[in-house]
Amino acid sequence: MMYQLPLGSNKLVRPRKKCAAVLVALFVGRMGDLYVLLSRRAAGLRTYAGDTALPGGKVEVGDECFEDAARREAFEEIGLPIDPQKAPLLCVLEPFVAGNGLIVTPVVVLILDNSIQPILEPREVQSIFSHPLRFFLSEVPPFPNESEMDEVPYHTTQEFDWDGPPVRTRRRRRQVLTSGNEEVNVPDEEDEEDGLMRRKVRLHSFLTGREAGGIKPIFGLTASILIETARLAYPHITIPYEVHPPSAPNKLQRIAWAMWKRRDEWERECHEEGLKVNWNEVGKLAGVDGEERRAVLSGKREARDCGPKKIKSRL
Repeated sequence: MMYQLPLGSNKLVRPRKKCAAVLVALFVGRMGDLYVLLSRRAAGLRTYAGDTALPGGKVEVGDECFEDAARREAFEEIGLPIDPQKAPLLCVLEPFVAGNGLIVTPVVVLILDNSIQPILEPREVQSIFSHPLRFFLSEVPPFPNESEMDEVPYHTTQEFDWDGPPVRTRRRRRQVLTSGNEEVNVPDEEDEEDGLMRRKVRLHSFLTGREAGGIKPIFGLTASILIETARLAYPHITIPYEVHPPSAPNKLQRIAWAMWKRRDEWERECHEEGLKVNWNEVGKLAGVDGEERRAVLSGKREARDCGPKKIKSRL
Protein backbone atom coordinates (compact mmCIF):
# COMPACT_ATOMS: atom_id res chain seq x y z
CA MET A 1 0.00 0.00 0.00
CA MET A 2 1.96 3.00 -1.32
CA TYR A 3 0.76 6.41 -0.22
CA GLN A 4 2.22 9.89 0.00
CA LEU A 5 0.46 12.73 1.80
CA PRO A 6 -0.79 15.43 -0.59
CA LEU A 7 1.20 18.66 -0.64
CA GLY A 8 -0.16 21.06 1.95
CA SER A 9 -1.67 18.39 4.20
CA ASN A 10 0.52 19.50 7.10
CA LYS A 11 0.31 23.18 6.17
CA LEU A 12 -1.90 24.13 9.12
CA VAL A 13 -0.66 24.37 12.70
CA ARG A 14 -2.51 21.97 15.00
CA PRO A 15 -2.19 22.10 18.80
CA ARG A 16 -1.99 18.77 20.57
CA LYS A 17 -5.33 19.28 22.33
CA LYS A 18 -7.08 19.42 18.97
CA CYS A 19 -5.48 16.27 17.57
CA ALA A 20 -6.54 12.63 17.67
CA ALA A 21 -5.42 9.47 15.92
CA VAL A 22 -7.12 6.19 15.01
CA LEU A 23 -5.58 2.85 14.13
CA VAL A 24 -6.72 1.14 10.95
CA ALA A 25 -5.54 -2.36 11.85
CA LEU A 26 -5.63 -4.68 8.83
CA PHE A 27 -5.00 -8.39 8.63
CA VAL A 28 -5.05 -10.98 5.85
CA GLY A 29 -7.96 -13.42 5.92
CA ARG A 30 -7.94 -17.10 4.97
CA MET A 31 -8.73 -16.35 1.32
CA GLY A 32 -6.09 -13.63 1.03
CA ASP A 33 -8.45 -10.65 1.40
CA LEU A 34 -7.71 -7.77 3.75
CA TYR A 35 -9.93 -7.29 6.79
CA VAL A 36 -10.11 -4.36 9.21
CA LEU A 37 -10.65 -4.58 12.97
CA LEU A 38 -13.60 -2.58 14.29
CA SER A 39 -15.00 -2.13 17.77
CA ARG A 40 -18.40 -1.57 19.33
CA ARG A 41 -17.98 1.29 21.76
CA ALA A 42 -19.18 0.71 25.32
CA ALA A 43 -22.73 1.76 26.12
CA GLY A 44 -21.61 3.81 29.13
CA LEU A 45 -19.42 6.25 27.21
CA ARG A 46 -20.44 9.91 27.24
CA THR A 47 -19.96 10.33 23.48
CA TYR A 48 -20.72 8.02 20.55
CA ALA A 49 -21.87 5.28 22.93
CA GLY A 50 -22.47 1.96 21.16
CA ASP A 51 -21.14 3.22 17.83
CA THR A 52 -19.01 1.15 15.51
CA ALA A 53 -15.54 2.69 15.51
CA LEU A 54 -11.82 2.32 14.96
CA PRO A 55 -9.63 2.20 18.07
CA GLY A 56 -8.19 5.62 18.80
CA GLY A 57 -8.38 8.81 20.80
CA LYS A 58 -6.73 12.13 21.60
CA VAL A 59 -3.00 12.65 21.28
CA GLU A 60 -1.41 12.76 24.74
CA VAL A 61 1.72 14.40 26.10
CA GLY A 62 3.84 11.24 25.91
CA ASP A 63 3.01 10.59 22.25
CA GLU A 64 5.82 11.64 19.91
CA CYS A 65 3.76 11.24 16.75
CA PHE A 66 0.33 10.20 15.50
CA GLU A 67 1.50 6.62 15.11
CA ASP A 68 2.42 6.52 18.81
CA ALA A 69 -0.99 7.85 19.77
CA ALA A 70 -2.91 5.40 17.57
CA ARG A 71 -0.90 2.38 18.76
CA ARG A 72 -1.20 3.39 22.41
CA GLU A 73 -4.98 3.81 22.15
CA ALA A 74 -5.37 0.48 20.36
CA PHE A 75 -3.34 -1.24 23.08
CA GLU A 76 -5.44 0.37 25.83
CA GLU A 77 -8.78 -0.37 24.15
CA ILE A 78 -8.37 -3.80 22.55
CA GLY A 79 -4.95 -5.05 23.69
CA LEU A 80 -3.25 -4.83 20.29
CA PRO A 81 0.53 -4.94 20.97
CA ILE A 82 2.40 -1.70 20.37
CA ASP A 83 5.38 -3.64 18.92
CA PRO A 84 5.72 -2.58 15.25
CA GLN A 85 7.30 -5.96 14.46
CA LYS A 86 3.92 -7.58 15.11
CA ALA A 87 1.95 -4.90 13.26
CA PRO A 88 4.21 -2.83 10.98
CA LEU A 89 3.21 0.59 9.74
CA LEU A 90 1.82 0.78 6.19
CA CYS A 91 1.04 4.49 5.95
CA VAL A 92 -0.37 7.55 7.69
CA LEU A 93 -3.36 9.07 5.89
CA GLU A 94 -4.32 12.69 5.40
CA PRO A 95 -6.18 14.02 8.48
CA PHE A 96 -9.97 14.25 8.70
CA VAL A 97 -12.21 16.58 10.72
CA ALA A 98 -14.51 14.90 13.25
CA GLY A 99 -17.92 16.25 14.16
CA ASN A 100 -16.56 17.53 17.49
CA GLY A 101 -13.87 19.60 15.74
CA LEU A 102 -10.94 17.28 16.46
CA ILE A 103 -8.45 16.72 13.65
CA VAL A 104 -8.20 12.93 13.30
CA THR A 105 -5.19 11.27 11.64
CA PRO A 106 -5.64 7.61 10.54
CA VAL A 107 -2.64 5.32 10.98
CA VAL A 108 -2.74 2.13 8.89
CA VAL A 109 -0.91 -1.02 10.09
CA LEU A 110 -0.87 -4.67 9.04
CA ILE A 111 -1.15 -7.30 11.77
CA LEU A 112 1.33 -10.11 11.04
CA ASP A 113 1.19 -12.01 14.33
CA ASN A 114 -1.85 -14.32 14.15
CA SER A 115 -1.36 -15.41 17.76
CA ILE A 116 -2.47 -12.04 19.16
CA GLN A 117 -5.43 -12.37 21.52
CA PRO A 118 -7.58 -9.27 22.08
CA ILE A 119 -7.91 -7.90 25.62
CA LEU A 120 -10.84 -5.49 25.74
CA GLU A 121 -11.12 -2.54 28.10
CA PRO A 122 -14.81 -2.92 29.10
CA ARG A 123 -15.21 0.75 30.01
CA GLU A 124 -14.43 1.67 26.43
CA VAL A 125 -15.14 -1.32 24.20
CA GLN A 126 -18.01 -3.78 24.32
CA SER A 127 -16.86 -6.09 21.52
CA ILE A 128 -14.70 -6.25 18.39
CA PHE A 129 -15.27 -7.73 14.94
CA SER A 130 -13.79 -7.54 11.44
CA HIS A 131 -15.08 -6.43 8.06
CA PRO A 132 -13.57 -7.14 4.59
CA LEU A 133 -11.87 -3.96 3.42
CA ARG A 134 -12.72 -4.16 -0.28
CA PHE A 135 -16.44 -4.11 0.46
CA PHE A 136 -16.17 -0.42 1.33
CA LEU A 137 -15.87 -0.02 -2.43
CA SER A 138 -19.03 -2.03 -3.11
CA GLU A 139 -22.78 -1.72 -2.85
CA VAL A 140 -23.15 -5.48 -2.52
CA PRO A 141 -22.79 -6.83 1.05
CA PRO A 142 -20.11 -9.39 1.94
CA PHE A 143 -22.71 -11.38 3.88
CA PRO A 144 -26.00 -13.06 2.91
CA ASN A 145 -29.00 -10.86 3.55
CA GLU A 146 -31.33 -12.03 6.28
CA SER A 147 -35.02 -11.98 5.40
CA GLU A 148 -35.80 -9.01 7.63
CA MET A 149 -32.89 -7.07 6.10
CA ASP A 150 -33.81 -7.64 2.45
CA GLU A 151 -35.26 -4.15 2.07
CA VAL A 152 -32.29 -2.39 3.74
CA PRO A 153 -29.47 -1.45 1.33
CA TYR A 154 -25.95 -2.43 2.35
CA HIS A 155 -24.59 1.01 1.43
CA THR A 156 -26.49 4.26 1.90
CA THR A 157 -25.58 7.94 1.89
CA GLN A 158 -26.86 11.18 3.38
CA GLU A 159 -26.06 14.60 1.98
CA PHE A 160 -25.88 17.80 4.01
CA ASP A 161 -25.06 21.46 3.48
CA TRP A 162 -21.52 22.24 4.61
CA ASP A 163 -21.55 24.99 7.22
CA GLY A 164 -18.49 26.66 5.72
CA PRO A 165 -18.30 29.44 3.13
CA PRO A 166 -20.21 28.96 -0.12
CA VAL A 167 -18.63 29.11 -3.55
CA ARG A 168 -19.41 31.84 -6.02
CA THR A 169 -20.86 30.45 -9.21
CA ARG A 170 -20.16 31.99 -12.58
CA ARG A 171 -21.79 31.64 -15.95
CA ARG A 172 -20.36 32.19 -19.40
CA ARG A 173 -21.92 34.82 -21.62
CA ARG A 174 -22.11 33.84 -25.26
CA GLN A 175 -23.26 36.23 -27.90
CA VAL A 176 -25.10 34.91 -30.92
CA LEU A 177 -25.27 37.14 -33.98
CA THR A 178 -27.27 36.46 -37.08
CA SER A 179 -25.91 36.80 -40.58
CA GLY A 180 -28.80 36.51 -42.91
CA ASN A 181 -30.49 33.27 -41.94
CA GLU A 182 -27.40 31.87 -40.22
CA GLU A 183 -26.41 32.17 -36.58
CA VAL A 184 -22.80 33.03 -35.90
CA ASN A 185 -21.24 32.23 -32.49
CA VAL A 186 -19.06 34.96 -31.05
CA PRO A 187 -16.30 33.99 -28.56
CA ASP A 188 -17.35 34.05 -24.91
CA GLU A 189 -17.04 37.32 -23.07
CA GLU A 190 -15.76 37.49 -19.51
CA ASP A 191 -17.55 35.40 -16.90
CA GLU A 192 -20.21 37.13 -14.89
CA GLU A 193 -21.05 36.32 -11.28
CA ASP A 194 -24.21 34.26 -10.98
CA GLY A 195 -24.62 33.87 -7.21
CA LEU A 196 -23.56 31.72 -4.26
CA MET A 197 -23.73 27.95 -4.06
CA ARG A 198 -23.82 26.01 -0.82
CA ARG A 199 -21.20 23.25 -0.75
CA LYS A 200 -22.37 19.73 0.08
CA VAL A 201 -20.85 16.96 2.18
CA ARG A 202 -21.83 13.31 1.93
CA LEU A 203 -21.88 10.77 4.77
CA HIS A 204 -21.65 7.07 3.99
CA SER A 205 -23.04 4.12 5.92
CA PHE A 206 -22.34 0.40 5.50
CA LEU A 207 -24.19 -2.45 7.21
CA THR A 208 -22.06 -4.86 9.22
CA GLY A 209 -24.38 -7.86 8.96
CA ARG A 210 -24.47 -7.88 12.75
CA GLU A 211 -27.28 -5.39 13.25
CA ALA A 212 -29.57 -8.08 14.68
CA GLY A 213 -27.07 -8.43 17.53
CA GLY A 214 -27.03 -4.71 18.25
CA ILE A 215 -23.98 -3.74 16.19
CA LYS A 216 -24.51 -0.39 14.50
CA PRO A 217 -23.58 0.25 10.84
CA ILE A 218 -20.18 1.68 9.95
CA PHE A 219 -21.03 5.34 9.54
CA GLY A 220 -19.69 8.85 9.06
CA LEU A 221 -16.02 9.50 9.80
CA THR A 222 -15.18 5.80 10.27
CA ALA A 223 -16.75 4.95 6.92
CA SER A 224 -14.91 7.81 5.19
CA ILE A 225 -11.55 6.66 6.58
CA LEU A 226 -12.18 3.08 5.48
CA ILE A 227 -13.30 4.10 2.00
CA GLU A 228 -10.03 5.96 1.57
CA THR A 229 -8.00 3.04 2.95
CA ALA A 230 -9.79 0.62 0.61
CA ARG A 231 -9.13 2.87 -2.40
CA LEU A 232 -5.42 2.73 -1.63
CA ALA A 233 -5.40 -1.02 -1.06
CA TYR A 234 -7.49 -1.84 -4.15
CA PRO A 235 -6.69 0.84 -6.75
CA HIS A 236 -7.92 -1.40 -9.59
CA ILE A 237 -11.51 -1.55 -8.28
CA THR A 238 -13.98 0.79 -9.96
CA ILE A 239 -16.15 2.32 -7.24
CA PRO A 240 -19.85 1.95 -8.14
CA TYR A 241 -20.90 5.10 -6.30
CA GLU A 242 -19.81 8.74 -6.08
CA VAL A 243 -17.73 9.24 -2.93
CA HIS A 244 -18.05 13.04 -2.73
CA PRO A 245 -20.51 15.52 -4.26
CA PRO A 246 -18.98 17.69 -7.00
CA SER A 247 -19.09 20.77 -4.75
CA ALA A 248 -17.62 19.10 -1.65
CA PRO A 249 -14.82 20.93 0.20
CA ASN A 250 -11.55 19.03 0.40
CA LYS A 251 -10.01 17.89 3.69
CA LEU A 252 -7.69 20.88 3.96
CA GLN A 253 -10.60 23.30 3.47
CA ARG A 254 -12.62 21.50 6.13
CA ILE A 255 -9.75 21.63 8.62
CA ALA A 256 -9.18 25.31 7.90
CA TRP A 257 -12.87 26.06 8.42
CA ALA A 258 -12.93 24.07 11.68
CA MET A 259 -10.09 26.30 12.87
CA TRP A 260 -11.55 29.57 11.60
CA LYS A 261 -15.00 29.17 13.10
CA ARG A 262 -13.45 28.40 16.53
CA ARG A 263 -10.61 30.87 16.12
CA ASP A 264 -10.50 32.14 19.72
CA GLU A 265 -10.39 28.60 21.10
CA TRP A 266 -7.66 27.51 18.68
CA GLU A 267 -5.65 30.69 19.27
CA ARG A 268 -5.72 30.11 23.03
CA GLU A 269 -4.58 26.49 22.75
CA CYS A 270 -1.91 27.31 20.16
CA HIS A 271 -0.60 30.06 22.47
CA GLU A 272 -0.39 27.57 25.36
CA GLU A 273 1.82 25.33 23.22
CA GLY A 274 3.92 28.16 21.80
CA LEU A 275 2.49 27.81 18.29
CA LYS A 276 1.82 30.69 15.92
CA VAL A 277 -1.01 30.60 13.39
CA ASN A 278 -1.27 32.61 10.20
CA TRP A 279 -5.00 33.29 10.48
CA ASN A 280 -5.18 35.11 7.18
CA GLU A 281 -3.87 31.97 5.47
CA VAL A 282 -6.30 29.78 7.45
CA GLY A 283 -9.25 31.93 6.39
CA LYS A 284 -8.07 31.93 2.79
CA LEU A 285 -7.78 28.13 2.75
CA ALA A 286 -11.25 27.85 4.30
CA GLY A 287 -12.73 29.95 1.50
CA VAL A 288 -13.47 33.06 3.56
CA ASP A 289 -13.39 36.08 1.25
CA GLY A 290 -10.73 38.76 1.67
CA GLU A 291 -13.02 41.49 2.99
CA GLU A 292 -14.43 39.15 5.63
CA ARG A 293 -10.94 38.01 6.67
CA ARG A 294 -9.66 41.56 7.03
CA ALA A 295 -12.71 42.65 9.03
CA VAL A 296 -12.53 39.68 11.41
CA LEU A 297 -8.77 39.83 11.92
CA SER A 298 -8.85 43.58 12.55
CA GLY A 299 -11.44 43.02 15.28
CA LYS A 300 -14.14 45.01 13.49
CA ARG A 301 -16.39 42.01 12.98
CA GLU A 302 -16.96 38.60 14.52
CA ALA A 303 -16.59 35.55 12.28
CA ARG A 304 -19.77 35.30 10.26
CA ASP A 305 -22.13 32.37 10.62
CA CYS A 306 -22.10 30.72 7.20
CA GLY A 307 -25.06 28.45 7.92
CA PRO A 308 -27.74 27.92 5.25
CA LYS A 309 -30.06 30.64 6.63
CA LYS A 310 -27.36 33.28 6.30
CA ILE A 311 -26.54 32.22 2.77
CA LYS A 312 -30.18 32.32 1.78
CA SER A 313 -30.44 35.92 2.90
CA ARG A 314 -27.42 36.87 0.80
CA LEU A 315 -28.65 35.32 -2.45
